[in-house]
Amino acid sequence: MWVVFTVSFFLMWIVAPQGATLSERQLPEAVMQNIRAYHGLDKPLHERYFHEMWRFARFDFGPSGRLQDKTVNEILQEGLPISISLGTLGLCFAMLLGFATGIVSALKRQSVIDVTFRLIATLGIAIPNFVLAGFAIIIFVFWLKLFPAAGWGRPIDLVLPSLCLAAPFAAYISRLTRTGMLEVLGQDYIRTAYAKGLMPTTVVLKHAFRGAILPVVSYLGPATAGILTGSLVLERIFFIPGLGSHFIEAVMQKDHQVSLAVVMVYTLLLFTMNTLVDLSYGLIDPRVKLDK
Repeated sequence: MWVVFTVSFFLMWIVAPQGATLSERQLPEAVMQNIRAYHGLDKPLHERYFHEMWRFARFDFGPSGRLQDKTVNEILQEGLPISISLGTLGLCFAMLLGFATGIVSALKRQSVIDVTFRLIATLGIAIPNFVLAGFAIIIFVFWLKLFPAAGWGRPIDLVLPSLCLAAPFAAYISRLTRTGMLEVLGQDYIRTAYAKGLMPTTVVLKHAFRGAILPVVSYLGPATAGILTGSLVLERIFFIPGLGSHFIEAVMQKDHQVSLAVVMVYTLLLFTMNTLVDLSYGLIDPRVKLDK
């Protein structure tokens, strides 16, 4: 967290040493002096760095340089739940589609279904989600009229952007699941389970699937980061007022406080998810033990 903060702080200082957004706001001089003092703009660079780091360590992100009468904490409180809702639904779609197609492909190896699913997975990986979003809007909004083009407030507003967000990650999960299932299905304990007379569904879902998802679990950490950062563009395309929309506006208008706060929030979420993924190994595979 400290390394990310340090690199981000100095990169933003190079872009606008005195805070371009603050200098462009039409406020009384006395108010501007208070804002400069709050952000440490009247101090040397090293003092400003430690001043900002101490405030960020206390989760005090200060006022926004772009939105008057609004703090960065208020912007995060408004946008973060929306982005998390979009990302969570996208991750659920990715796992549901990826697991289902991966298992079917492994069970129907070298069949037409397997080849079709692998082709779709390859296209899903190759096509960026913002390009896919454009095609999805044309097909499902203008042609079929199944979903709204943009907006926020109803559950249906999240379905199309979540599917576009989930597509490339579902493709990766499908390929990882297929590979893991093919490896596990040839193990002795799977043949023993079939020999005991267990139902094929029980063998696949209870025994084989559990041993095949470890590579997928390892991928979920980076996938979470990709879903969060991928939602930045999709939120702009579908006009969703999430954290990504605020981040893009902050970058374009050089609002350092919002930009740095969003970067740190995303970094914290990424590290948290990676830690949870590591801890989950012991729950999924009994052979994995966590050192005390």
